[in-house]
Amino acid sequence: MKISVVIPMYNSSKTILKTLNSVKNQTVLPFEVIIVNDGSTDNSLAIIENFVNENTFLNISIIDKKNGGVSTARNAGIKASKGNWIALLDSDDEWLSNKLQRQTEILSQNPQIDFLGTNRNGEYFSSILWKKLDLLTKISPKLLLVKFIFVVPTVIFRKSITDTIGFFDESQRYAEEGNYFIRIVQKYNCYLLNESLVLTGGGKAHFGHSGLSGNMKEMEKGELKNIRDSLALEIINIFEYLLLVVFSILKYFRRVIVVKFFR
Repeated sequence: MKISVVIPMYNSSKTILKTLNSVKNQTVLPFEVIIVNDGSTDNSLAIIENFVNENTFLNISIIDKKNGGVSTARNAGIKASKGNWIALLDSDDEWLSNKLQRQTEILSQNPQIDFLGTNRNGEYFSSILWKKLDLLTKISPKLLLVKFIFVVPTVIFRKSITDTIGFFDESQRYAEEGNYFIRIVQKYNCYLLNESLVLTGGGKAHFGHSGLSGNMKEMEKGELKNIRDSLALEIINIFEYLLLVVFSILKYFRRVIVVKFFR
């Protein structure tokens, strides 16, 4: 299998080297690495150009584009990729050194899998509500709506998925990955490898910090849109839609309280 790593980057001068070194240090190296500079105004581009020159054994290409948001950057990278599998990674996250090795092992042993995510930041899930999770568990779209299990830098998926599902919605600026992954899970065999193989946000909490997921109010709007879209896609019925909306709003207020009073 040929793995194309797609890394969108915007003003990431403080973190991009850790991200790239985590790819460089993989026990199974990818086929190619595509870095999409989304109109950075700092010296991120110069940093990665120097990294490319110092690591010629890695097949790295750089796409330099005007700023258009993370979805436009991811889409540009995926469209330019030449591998048959896509692994996504953000410019402030890191892979453990065996991340790609473990995923390629699982995929070779389970050829029915089209999309595979892992845990992050030391997480392990014994269950999510009614669903018991094993080492390898197939994830349904409804379960994904209850808990957003698949986080961008943990996933790897067949590039051929884009032939039917398309790409990230470039008009959605928050929770856009949830929208995309829900559409994929509806039609393909998507599994969770219940091992923590990724460090996101330097190990910070998953919400309430600056960055792409830092604006909780906008993230909540994006999540509610994803629930509406799931109703339109007939993944859920109207009763399930109402329950999920209430559940999402309760989670949002809990996050606000945690950030305001306990940090």
